[in-house]
Amino acid sequence: MSLKFTFQILCYILLCTLLYQCNNQMPVNSVSAPSEDEERKPEYTLTKDQTHNKFSSTIAPILTVKSGAIIEAYTEDASDEQFNLSSTIEDLKNLNFEPIHPLTGPVFVEDAKPGDVLKITLHDIEVGDWGWNAIVPGFSFVADSIKGEYLRIYDLKENKDKVHFNDSIQLKLSPFPGVMGVAPETTELLSTIPPRANGGNMDDPNMTEGTSVYFPVFVEGGLFSIGDGHAVQGLGEVCGTAIEVPLRIIYEIELIKNKTIKEPQYETEEYYATTGYGTTLDIAAKKATLYMVDYLMREHQMGENEAYALCSLAGDLKIAETVDLPHMLVTMHMSKKVLGIK
Repeated sequence: MSLKFTFQILCYILLCTLLYQCNNQMPVNSVSAPSEDEERKPEYTLTKDQTHNKFSSTIAPILTVKSGAIIEAYTEDASDEQFNLSSTIEDLKNLNFEPIHPLTGPVFVEDAKPGDVLKITLHDIEVGDWGWNAIVPGFSFVADSIKGEYLRIYDLKENKDKVHFNDSIQLKLSPFPGVMGVAPETTELLSTIPPRANGGNMDDPNMTEGTSVYFPVFVEGGLFSIGDGHAVQGLGEVCGTAIEVPLRIIYEIELIKNKTIKEPQYETEEYYATTGYGTTLDIAAKKATLYMVDYLMREHQMGENEAYALCSLAGDLKIAETVDLPHMLVTMHMSKKVLGIK
């Protein structure tokens, strides 16, 4: 074998090796697809001090955004820091209801007009380092029967997945904002305690991470606010409080044109839901049912009787809130599997 031929073979082997390496490495100038976390990177941050605790069209926005903005919002606990890790039953006796429900916001969405809809998608929810649960005399679903006082403080610094309710019961945490809402069409400063058509204190534990909530717009810009963090709560919130906590929430706010709803609605991967508030559970349940009938007729091209029948066969009425007088909140869930929605 000649020296020249041997050299040619070595060059060929070297070239093949280099090509193999190049084909199995990421090119220097290539860009990988953004991860889910990167896509959710907040464009704006709102602090726990940028708050108000009333609903009104007169409350000025603290932020103006375009549709599709992703916002990081820190929220304070419902008591507005009247409690802490050292609080006792004496602090409960001195609880002042005036600062209750500090809400982070409002956020003004460009081009949002009355009759539009705001879609709020809750991407990430993180629990703060502590929380409290209380029974306040006179404020609960059965306050006429159970009149005692109760305060339990929870240290959540070491474990944000579950809490020990007592020696034999553990509760898995599923945090959510108890209050979400837009401004109502009034200059009056309304209490945040009852739920209304603008949302407000809905206290629905299904409105948690991954849920998209739809709000009717009543005033220009919508003026969306969020707060009243709950670490865990059962449907109804019957004793009057959940484990009340500060939260860090990353949410996306989108403007939807050519769609009108009367009261909030929401959806998860598994179901679509309507809400109805009222001074009695009967009124609230009827409204939630009628809103689901409207949804089925509008979005799934059903006749009225057909939609009503499906609500009876596959719609699930649930009591979301019973204690925030003068209103209660009832929801109806409809399985997406039933509707053929993937």
